[in-house]
Amino acid sequence: MRHDKAAMVIELARRMAASAEGLTIDEMAREMRVGRRTAERMRDAVLMLFPQVDEVSDPPTKRWRIRGGLSAFEQAPTATEMLELTKAAAALTAAGEPVRAAALQGLERKIKAAMRSTTLNRMAPDLEALVRAETIAVQAGPRPSADEAMLTAIRAAVLAQQPLGFTYCRPGAEPRRRSVAPCGVMFGRANYLVAADRETGRIQTFRLDRMSHVAPQEGVAAPPADFDLTVFASQSFGIYQDEIEDVVLRISPEGAAEARGWRWHPTQSFEDQPDGSVIVRFRASGMRELAWHLFTWGEQATILAPQRLKAVMAGELDAARRALDAAGG
Repeated sequence: MRHDKAAMVIELARRMAASAEGLTIDEMAREMRVGRRTAERMRDAVLMLFPQVDEVSDPPTKRWRIRGGLSAFEQAPTATEMLELTKAAAALTAAGEPVRAAALQGLERKIKAAMRSTTLNRMAPDLEALVRAETIAVQAGPRPSADEAMLTAIRAAVLAQQPLGFTYCRPGAEPRRRSVAPCGVMFGRANYLVAADRETGRIQTFRLDRMSHVAPQEGVAAPPADFDLTVFASQSFGIYQDEIEDVVLRISPEGAAEARGWRWHPTQSFEDQPDGSVIVRFRASGMRELAWHLFTWGEQATILAPQRLKAVMAGELDAARRALDAAGG
């Protein structure tokens, strides 16, 4: 068996060991990005190498799983994998997220502690060299934060489907006590609790840095049955949620190549134009955040639709002009 095929069999074994319910042949094919016949041959190879594989009936199909996990030899991480874990922790630290960074750093220590000393010693020089050779570019922007006690309280309420109580303070408004059905947390330029109003069911977002006295409450408060946090997050260009619009942008020939490589939105599509420009289309809410982003494109971006985005951009330009005039610019 060639080395690359052997590596794929080991990787499939890892995925079978990491799945509590096991994998079907179709799931193996999808996760390993191979055809069904190839997945069956790889399954057979795993069965030959790992006699502890369980076959589980799950009508109308079957699943295979490896109970008890794999040995340290079979699970030893590579220097590249450890590097990415180290970089992820460093990125969170640089972004002002020490609690989340500490969780990854703790995971890194546990992984190293579980590794054989010979493997760890062999990896150390490569890992040290790679860490020195790569770094995280710190970008300007807000520094989101959430203390450990707050995240613990939110996660406890989510898992128990209990109401979450907290005091919320918006700029220029009196603090207000809230009780909501928590749906989850969105991490980004600012961190937000996503929750449903307990009376209306309307989904709202709350900035974590404006929340205090956070604690689960007695009772039951489940999110709407059809709510999907990933879908909710993907509807907006950023965090702010408002009316969903059909956005159409024209990027000049000078910026077309960069625009095609840019991830604007999950629903994006591109239309090349005869003059070398490109039309970008997607459906999203969050026109203010989109307007802020379009500032970075300067004269290369032209808003074709919707009209509301044009109005928001004009408003942001007027606000910036007034601030500049006030400063004597």
